[in-house]
Amino acid sequence: MFANSPTEIIPVLFILIGTIFCFLSAIGLVRFPDVYTRSHAASKSTTLGVLFSLIGTFLFFLMEEGYFSIRLFLGIFFVFLTAPVATHVIIRSAYRSKVELAKESVQDDLKRVMESSKS
Repeated sequence: MFANSPTEIIPVLFILIGTIFCFLSAIGLVRFPDVYTRSHAASKSTTLGVLFSLIGTFLFFLMEEGYFSIRLFLGIFFVFLTAPVATHVIIRSAYRSKVELAKESVQDDLKRVMESSKS
C-alpha cells in the first residue's frame, strides 16, 4: 500500500498537512494559558486541519476514482463557514461573562468598546 502515482501522492500530502495542523492544535489546547488563546488554537488550526484532510479525501476520490463527492464538498464548505463563526460567538459570550484574560495578555481591545457601549 504505497503511493505510487501522483494521483495518490497529492491527496496523501493534503491529509498529512491536515494531520499536522490538528496535532499542532492539540498542543495549543494543552499549552496556552486561558480560554481565549486556547479557542484560537482550536478554531484556526483545527479548522485548517479538518479542511486539508477533507480536501485530500475529496481529491483522492476525484482523481483516483473519478467520483465527485457532493457530501465531501458540502462538508468542506460548512466546516469552513461554521467553525470560525461558532468559535467567535463562544468567545464573545465568554468575554461578556467576564472570564479573565491570562496574566501574560498585554492588550484588551474589546474592553474599550464594551465600556463605551454601556454608557
